[in-house]
Amino acid sequence: MSSQLPRRLGLFSTVAVLVGSTIGSGIFRSPAGIAQRLPGPIPLLAAWVTGGVFALCGALTLAELAGAFPRTGGLYVFLREAWGRLPAFLFGWAELLIIRAAALGAISTTFAEYFLRVLGYNTTVAPYDAYVHYVAAVAIALTATFNYVGLRWGSLVQNVTTIAKYGGLLFIVLLALALGLPHTGGYFTPAVPQGSFTLSAFGLALVSVLWAYDGWEDVTFVGGEVANPRRNLPMGIIIGTLAVIAIYALANIAYLAVLPVGQISRSPLVAADVAEKIMGAPGVVFVALTVMISAFGTLNGSILTAPRIFFAMADDGLFFRAVARVHPRFQTPYVSIVLCALLGIIFVLVRDFQQLADAFVIAIVPFLALGVAGVFVLRKRSDYDPPFRMPGRTVAPALFILATVFLLVNAIADPGSRWATVGVLGGILLGIPVFYATVGREPGDAASAKP
Repeated sequence: MSSQLPRRLGLFSTVAVLVGSTIGSGIFRSPAGIAQRLPGPIPLLAAWVTGGVFALCGALTLAELAGAFPRTGGLYVFLREAWGRLPAFLFGWAELLIIRAAALGAISTTFAEYFLRVLGYNTTVAPYDAYVHYVAAVAIALTATFNYVGLRWGSLVQNVTTIAKYGGLLFIVLLALALGLPHTGGYFTPAVPQGSFTLSAFGLALVSVLWAYDGWEDVTFVGGEVANPRRNLPMGIIIGTLAVIAIYALANIAYLAVLPVGQISRSPLVAADVAEKIMGAPGVVFVALTVMISAFGTLNGSILTAPRIFFAMADDGLFFRAVARVHPRFQTPYVSIVLCALLGIIFVLVRDFQQLADAFVIAIVPFLALGVAGVFVLRKRSDYDPPFRMPGRTVAPALFILATVFLLVNAIADPGSRWATVGVLGGILLGIPVFYATVGREPGDAASAKP
């Protein structure tokens, strides 16, 4: 499978795919919702640190698996190798039905909102609220075109936007700490106000945190196109994840250096309020441009990586064979890219940001947990030979799995999110009869899966 797509991504591009796919709108939009649920500096920061530990535990495990199976499809391949065809199919089914279209829709919506805002239009009033959907659809089509005409183009866009977004966020952090903190003294006390922490609220806040952190697994989808993959894939995953955790922690400290938690909770774009307090109107424009570039880069990263899942499924006979076609000139999975883009465009025209973001998180975490748990199965195989062995062996994957169980149970137990969560999980389980009615009638299991 991997020989059909050339290996052109080096270490820097591998890191850029991970960082660029992860840092999108979450660090700019999520702090408000998290502060509403955890209105205290320590609880707020604890949620972000916990999310970072969660992501790192998963990333370390996938780094080991990616080194052992550097193939196109990434997480899909790990599920197939560890658990067989049905779980792998259900992941692809969830990606097709919910995950990828929801992600593309949410990310492109953020890009569209700030694109129109930079042009001076208010996206909360007609007709510009409707224009958001159309601009988002065009953005999906544009990034799909970049990746259709070659991995080199998609990778170039990813590298440039990743440097711009990371640099822009770091600039905001430095401004806040160098100019804002001496003026305000910071808003780090009281550290834990009364009523600022409950386990249920922490779990719900963690869903928003994980939306901001999601993306560390996406680079595995292009594992079949990474040069020197046994070195570059594990290193890229670890370096990229640590870089994201560092900038997220610094950003939240910077926000608290300039604004109290109560104001953060009322700020849909906290970075803009921080910049405005320090720089005035030019700061708001700078942040809007940063968010716009950030969202566009994440959108490009999602279009670059996700189609490889459908490509790998088709190559395994778990999806329409035509989806596994490689363009004779551009050497890209062009049918899969077009399919992915069309799904994202349909979703973004009919759903809003919050619906899309919540559906995405609930749908992806069970498969991340199952993929991470696969390391316990695969380590028993005689041919399992990863170049990187995760430190701690069992601790990191166990923590990741336990955190996932807590997240899902808490989402089901909470009355406000219960039925949406059940609906998403029910949609995934609908894939079981679909599997047995179609490709599941064909023989095959993890042992006989195509390498």
